[in-house]
Amino acid sequence: MIIFLTRSATRIPPDDLLVMWFGVALLLATNTVLLVGSSSGGTGNSQAARCIGSERQALLNFKQHLVDTRNLLSSWNIDEEEDCCKWSRITCDNQINRVINVDLNPLNDNDDESYYFVETSFSSDPQFYFGGEIDPSLAELPHLKYLDLSLSNFTRIPEFIGSFSKLEYLNLLDNPIAETPSQVIGNLKSLRNLLLGKYDYEMVADNLEWLSNLSSLRVVVFKKINFKKVVDWLQQIKLAPSLTTLAITRSLFPKVDLFTLSHHNLNYSNSLTTLHMEYNTIHATAIPWIINVSSNLVDFTFRLNNIGGSPLPNSFRTVTSLKSITIYDNGFEGELPKSLGNLCNLQTLDLSRNSFHETLLKDFVGSLADCTKKSLKTLDLSSNQLGGSFPDMKEFTSLQELYLSENRLEGPLSDLQQVPSTLEILDASSNSFTGAVSNVHLQNLYNLQELDLSYNSLTFNVTSNWVPTFQLITIKLSSCMLGPHFPNWLKTQLLLSHLDISNTSISGAIPFWFYNMTYNFTYLNLSFNHISTWPNFPLRFDNHPRIDLSSNQFHGSVPLSLSNATVLNLSNNMFTRFESFLCTLKDRPTSFLDISNNLLSGSLPNCWNHWEQLQILVLDNNKLHGIIPSSFASLYQIQSLSLRKNNLSGNLASSLKNCTQLKLLDMGKNNLTGNIPIWIGESLTSLLMLSLKSNGFHGSIPSKLCHLRSIQVLDLSVNDISGGIPSCIDNFTSMSTMTFKGIVDQTIYSTYFYGNFIVTAYDNSALLVWKGKEYKYDRILGLLRVIDLSSNRLRGEIPVTLTNLVQLVHLNLSRNNLSGIIPMDIGELDQLQGLDLSHNHLSGHIPMSLAKIYYLAYLDMSNNNLSGKIPTSTQLLTFNASAYRDNPGLCGRPLEIMCPGDQTVSNTSKGGEDDDGDELINISWFYMGIGVGFALGFWGVCGTLAFKTSWRHAYFQSLNKLGDWLCVTIMVQKNRLRRRVQS
Repeated sequence: MIIFLTRSATRIPPDDLLVMWFGVALLLATNTVLLVGSSSGGTGNSQAARCIGSERQALLNFKQHLVDTRNLLSSWNIDEEEDCCKWSRITCDNQINRVINVDLNPLNDNDDESYYFVETSFSSDPQFYFGGEIDPSLAELPHLKYLDLSLSNFTRIPEFIGSFSKLEYLNLLDNPIAETPSQVIGNLKSLRNLLLGKYDYEMVADNLEWLSNLSSLRVVVFKKINFKKVVDWLQQIKLAPSLTTLAITRSLFPKVDLFTLSHHNLNYSNSLTTLHMEYNTIHATAIPWIINVSSNLVDFTFRLNNIGGSPLPNSFRTVTSLKSITIYDNGFEGELPKSLGNLCNLQTLDLSRNSFHETLLKDFVGSLADCTKKSLKTLDLSSNQLGGSFPDMKEFTSLQELYLSENRLEGPLSDLQQVPSTLEILDASSNSFTGAVSNVHLQNLYNLQELDLSYNSLTFNVTSNWVPTFQLITIKLSSCMLGPHFPNWLKTQLLLSHLDISNTSISGAIPFWFYNMTYNFTYLNLSFNHISTWPNFPLRFDNHPRIDLSSNQFHGSVPLSLSNATVLNLSNNMFTRFESFLCTLKDRPTSFLDISNNLLSGSLPNCWNHWEQLQILVLDNNKLHGIIPSSFASLYQIQSLSLRKNNLSGNLASSLKNCTQLKLLDMGKNNLTGNIPIWIGESLTSLLMLSLKSNGFHGSIPSKLCHLRSIQVLDLSVNDISGGIPSCIDNFTSMSTMTFKGIVDQTIYSTYFYGNFIVTAYDNSALLVWKGKEYKYDRILGLLRVIDLSSNRLRGEIPVTLTNLVQLVHLNLSRNNLSGIIPMDIGELDQLQGLDLSHNHLSGHIPMSLAKIYYLAYLDMSNNNLSGKIPTSTQLLTFNASAYRDNPGLCGRPLEIMCPGDQTVSNTSKGGEDDDGDELINISWFYMGIGVGFALGFWGVCGTLAFKTSWRHAYFQSLNKLGDWLCVTIMVQKNRLRRRVQS
């Protein structure tokens, strides 16, 4: 199978990346041969074949009924001289001159490299390249062995497909088929590989009994199947007599009645050797049943399934054939199953990314049988909650990989001497190990290739002339104590390609012998140290490594020897010059460059045409001045450009309009002038964040800016912008369209590549004002929807269309010349957490709808011309008086100014000393009236009830009903309020 991952690919969702990896690994592991069509038609010996006329015509009839949206079947010509065995997606057998392969999967065609694996197969909204109907003419290909109809828009699988008696491979993945075509598939006696499932909602399965008819079936892949109607789904799958490999992803399963299943007496083969289940929703009661699916099971992978915090059943005693167990990221908790200790053939045990909380890891390790300890090669217990000290591993005589990172292990690492010499990878990072690590602890690790002890409180106390017994490829010792001198023993590691000794208290200069190591590096991290001097001799970085030298004390010019880096982070140093570094060499491989928070001065060099691969450029917080150079037009791949907090001047250069892939553009805190360019809205339509704050822009906000439908953060504050707020502002789709939980990215990320095909995400950051203070946002930036137009000269009314931006989290229009009323429907912005309308000329009442915004945490309406009573909602009364001050006509709590009608009658006179004698008389008659009224009312009601029995019963029955009604009403309102607070 050919997979295209190119530099233009975007971030792959983590779950889909794992599914993609699993699909390829599964097919390779099971020795399944996939015949993939190519641009030249057939493969292998099929080039000598020539198809017969009837099959050629059948294919043309088949094409005629298809909807080929991309013209992918252009090679299928009606010319009678054309050999159909040379058509794309067709393979023929040269011995019988018959078509044996029809492949409509666009991923298997490399005619056009715009069709990439990640962009079609696993996107949330896949693109269908074929639609229409599957014409019965396809049945005239009786020798067909391979049929791939995946990623098409076929809603029905016709019955004639069941007539392909020689079909061995059938792929129906990602078609909008509602139900499993059981009767059709059940007739394919020669079928060896079946891939079935939908892309969006679940395909409903009524039963799977038809699998028992497929005597040749070896491999089954199910995706997005709803098995809830098939209670004994696994029993039915096992009826397939030759099935060896089963993969199920993103499916729904019923709750299993283990008592009922235990009484099933079904004769089935134990041929299943590989079971992979990922991203499924499974009840915990089914786990023991799944684990014991076959007595011949060799490979069991169960990861990223929705279990719900249950313990992992202790059910592995009978599955003694298992060689590989991967139970990754399912949310299992409790103790580690002791039954794992009886598996004498076990070679790989991966229980990582769960919540196992074994108090003493040594107890679990000691419970493993001697045969298990001798067979085990890989043990991964990382990312759990395991406690205790480092386990004694000397009896694991075959162990090659040990992963214990991200647990609660503690104490010294003296037991490292008990690790077997066979160990090649040791990862004990992110624990609470303490004490010293000496060369004695490591002397037995002759075969060690990767060592990771990062993020522990360890001190490396080795002799100055120590020569390790191993040759490491990867060293990760971040946050350990190695300094103050550069570790001398590193010079003996001649195979080293990955070195991370960040935050290790190293100071001074990099030694000369470092030159001999650098040509192998693919990754170098020396960040967060006190290194001041970079070598004045040229270093060799032949492999275009990722280099992080941030947060040190480097000064002077940026070294030219760093030019070959693919990823280069030099932030938080004291570099002063970088023109020679930027302009000396051409055709740079660099995709990521960060020299922010340095002392760079002078103008921006005009040689960015050498940096066409650049995707991330961060030059924040320097002393750069002058205009933005025209060569920025060459940065056509750039996604993130941040030049904030410099002294750049002039207009926003039109050369930036060529940077059409920009997601973030931050030019804040410079001296830029002129109008806001209209080409921003015309050319930079991929922008997620635009910040031009604290510059000298003037003129009006161009209506073209409304074309930024994806914008999430718009900051034009602290400029000299006039005119009105465009009424088309509700075209910001990302702020006006309801999103669903799980779909929103937590960060605003850009992507960059290193090496040839590896794509990495970069979390952008922004400086945003909240409650009058500036904060840096990065990891939650994608959750924000912000508009900040404060401190300008905007005039006119707040457009009513602004209330359509229902996803807004923060709105700041303060310190402008806005007038008119606040839109009555402003309460529709129910996600709003911050609202600042202060220092304007707004008039009228505060809208009652504002009380509907339950998340509002910051409000400032001060210094306006608002009038009337402040709405008496609990939410609005939580803000202090400063939020409403300096509005002459505003009254009511929390202000001290009472509204008309709110005053209560008070008697300020004592003992008849009031100046107004008539008022005293009137008050006395008032109290006399109260007494008489009380007497008449009391005896009129109570007297009647005392002597009239039927009336008395009816009265008290009504009181009981009224009390019940009040009680229910109060409880309902309390529950509603509680739900609102929780939401």
